[in-house]
Amino acid sequence: MDTVPLNPDPPESPLPAAVDALRPPAPARRPMRPPTRLERLEAWASRLSIKNNFFHKIFSLVWLPYAARSGIKMYGKKALSAERFAAILPFRRFNRNFYDAMAGAALLGNSEVAAGMYLFSICGGDYTVVCKEMKYRFLRPCLGPAVYRVVKSQDVEEKVAAGGEFNVSLEMEIYQQQLVRKDSEILVGRCDITFHCTPKSMVRDREERRRAVREKRKALDSATPGSSEGAPGR
Repeated sequence: MDTVPLNPDPPESPLPAAVDALRPPAPARRPMRPPTRLERLEAWASRLSIKNNFFHKIFSLVWLPYAARSGIKMYGKKALSAERFAAILPFRRFNRNFYDAMAGAALLGNSEVAAGMYLFSICGGDYTVVCKEMKYRFLRPCLGPAVYRVVKSQDVEEKVAAGGEFNVSLEMEIYQQQLVRKDSEILVGRCDITFHCTPKSMVRDREERRRAVREKRKALDSATPGSSEGAPGR
């Protein structure tokens, strides 16, 4: 005698397969075009500005005039890491306030420049780096050259290897370099900063898609009869 199972499995419904068959196929992604000669020149200049402080100062006169006037310089370019990186802001008249201390605006503004220099040296040749959020805490007045050190950072190289755009957070400590004893430093501030990094190839692809949409809308508007004429008055 055959036994009948108590909870027989219900037959599979053909509805999901029919829905998948009616679903339109995903559009094929267009291959990204190779960079133009001008874009390759821009990437080369970006890498050169990080490798050499002289070219960094020259390019800063055009794109970062505030950084050029302040005179901030990056050190530790060889075997760059968070432990080896340091950016020094000189104690010059442009950076000081009326009571002969480092101005808060100079410390705050150059925090973004110093963190951007560190991040840009790792992924800046092929990425655009934009500051999203920054928090600075003033601890004591700075009466000498300021030294920016990255004390904690996310694995930027791993994010770059994964591809695509990403956010990265950095923590910096700002020290006052002693004028008498160069080997001693005083902590004057802390900074938490977040950057958004986007591949330049992705930026170009987005701009091409926006241009194609604008051209398509323009063609549709020109093909629509009476689109260029104003609405009739009452």
